[in-house]
Amino acid sequence: MKEQSIIFFDIDGTLLDTDKKLPDSAKRAVAQLKADGHIVAIATGRAPFMYEDLRKELGIETFVSCNGQYVVLEGEVIYQNPLHKEDLVAMTEEALGNDHPVVYLSDEDMMSNVPEHEYINEGIASLKLGITPGHDPDYHNGRDLYQTLLFVPEGEEQQYVEKYDSFDFIRWHPVSLDVIPKGGSKANGIAKVIDELGFPPERQYAFGDGPNDLEMLNTVHNSYAMGNAKDEVKSHAKYITKHVNDDGVEHGLRMAGLI
Repeated sequence: MKEQSIIFFDIDGTLLDTDKKLPDSAKRAVAQLKADGHIVAIATGRAPFMYEDLRKELGIETFVSCNGQYVVLEGEVIYQNPLHKEDLVAMTEEALGNDHPVVYLSDEDMMSNVPEHEYINEGIASLKLGITPGHDPDYHNGRDLYQTLLFVPEGEEQQYVEKYDSFDFIRWHPVSLDVIPKGGSKANGIAKVIDELGFPPERQYAFGDGPNDLEMLNTVHNSYAMGNAKDEVKSHAKYITKHVNDDGVEHGLRMAGLI
C-alpha cells in the first residue's frame, strides 16, 4: 500500500469545470484516492452550505471553508476565525451609502443587506448554486461571520482596502470581492488540519486555480496549478496540470503518482 497522503482541492475551476460541473474523471480520481487510503479534503472560498451536495457526492468530511476561516476535520469543527464585528458594521454602512451591496456568509446561510441588486444577481449567478441570498439587513449584528462578499466593481475598492485594515479583500468576480479577516488564507486553514494529522510536507498536496489559492500553492509542498489558472497563479505552484475541462485533476494526480 502507498504511504498515506492528504490532498486539498479548490472547488471552482479545479474540481468543478467552467460550467460548474464535476467531471467524471475528477470523480473517479477522488474515489481512487480514497480507495487507496488517502485523505481527500476541500479548500475553498465557499461557505460550507454552498457545497454540501459536492461533499456528499465525493464522500469528503474534511474541508477548509471561507478561505481558511472555518475548518472541519472529519465532520468536527476545529477552527473558526470570524470577521471583526465592529469594522464589519462600519464597512457595511459605508458600502450602503456607495450603492455597494453586501452579502454575509455564516457556516450555514447567506444574507444580503439589500432586497435586491444587479451586482448580487450577476455575481451569485456565476456560481450556479441554485440558491440566492435571503434579505436581512441586521444579519451581521452580533453574529460570527467568516466571510463577506462586497459587491463593488473593479477599480472602486481602494477606499475600503485603505480604511479597513482588519480585513483582506480578494477579488473573485468583476463586481465582487471576498472580505476575510486580515492574514486569513486557505494556507492557514490547511495548517490547522495538518497540525491535527501530522503529515510530513512531502505527503501534502494542493490543487488550485485562483487568486485566493496563492498562499496555499506557496505553502503546500506539492502544489499544482490548473491549466486554466492565470499566469500569476501558475507562478506560485511547483507544477502545472491540464485545464480543468481537460481532466486536469486526474492528470495532475497521475503526475504526482497518486493514482
